[in-house]
Amino acid sequence: MLRALAHPAYRRLFLAQVASLAGTGLLTVALGLLAFDLAGANAGQVLGTVFAVKMLAYVLVAPLAGAWLANLPRRAVMVGADAVRIAAVLFLPFVAEAWHVYALVFLLQSASATFTPTFQSVIPQVLEDEEDFTAALSLSRLAYDLESVLSPALAGLLLLFMANSSLFFWTAFGFAGSALLVLSVAVPPVPAHPGQRGAPFLRRVRHGLLLFVRTAALRPVLALNLAVAAAGAFVLVQTVVIAKSVFGLGDGAVALFLALNGLGSMAAALILPRLLARAGNRQVMAAGALLLTGATAAIPLALAAPGPAGPAAVAALWVAVGWSWASVETPVGRVVRASVAPSDLPAAFAAQFSLSHACWLLTYPLAGWLGSASLPAAALVLAVVAGAATVTALVLWPAGDEGPG
Repeated sequence: MLRALAHPAYRRLFLAQVASLAGTGLLTVALGLLAFDLAGANAGQVLGTVFAVKMLAYVLVAPLAGAWLANLPRRAVMVGADAVRIAAVLFLPFVAEAWHVYALVFLLQSASATFTPTFQSVIPQVLEDEEDFTAALSLSRLAYDLESVLSPALAGLLLLFMANSSLFFWTAFGFAGSALLVLSVAVPPVPAHPGQRGAPFLRRVRHGLLLFVRTAALRPVLALNLAVAAAGAFVLVQTVVIAKSVFGLGDGAVALFLALNGLGSMAAALILPRLLARAGNRQVMAAGALLLTGATAAIPLALAAPGPAGPAAVAALWVAVGWSWASVETPVGRVVRASVAPSDLPAAFAAQFSLSHACWLLTYPLAGWLGSASLPAAALVLAVVAGAATVTALVLWPAGDEGPG
């Protein structure tokens, strides 16, 4: 996996991603503390709105920004997005109203919805070798998982010596590090796309979305996005309820269950380069989606298990969900690169970013609303959604797309 880091340009871009993720992780903690300062016992309502605003920005802004900024150098786009994030973060410690937070979070996440797909579109051109690119996808997955585990610990360490508001300044420092590292890389230009040059803005906005609808190899990815979101939403939304209300465990159990989910994902990321070298994208992604569905469907049995068997079963299922989640998501970049022209990579990655988050925008409230009535019923409904999405993906997968890559 580490072979990708032998490329100097990619090594700096990866470090930029790590710096950006570190900033994002600290921001999550900082926003929770700010919400409590502003709303006290109603902080949950503020945070719920913040997460909804975040998803809306991801869904709406990615294709718009991709079309609007398509003719600009991608290095300038990424550095500009980091500059906007820095400015938004530095204003957050001084807000006095919840709506100020919502406005700044929308601005900040709009910049993230610009930075991330642009970054993703650069990597396939920097790493032309398929094995190197696969290693980079796994490293990216590891970085995301490590951020979710290490950022809260780093935030806790900083809070031992500093005020809550200092987290926002450290977040800005992470984004600044990302910008400087991106500036140090010669980002290759996007090949000219004759069909899009001079095209009306709305046509350019639709271009990436239409790529997913019209490209046979990308249509299954649409369905698999929904499968991941169905299972993942239940884990992320209901873990605290399961640990504390169902099993009567403490806060440490919540952190442990979520950490196990992350460890399952990290384990898959470590083995995926070798697995994908032997099997095709379809086999790996389909197996992951099937495991994802089965693990979600088994949650009611784990919840009903007596004594310590219940928490142990949930822990095992959370590892399985993490493993299968990474198995489905990590190869998506390979599918996109193999399915579209180099000139279409920015539009395709922007569309994938937007469409995948649209699935989460659907499944997050579904997991919350159904779970408030019945956790077993919620798990079964989301397992049915994941299963239907998996079957749809298998039906849509083009015949003959069986081998690696």
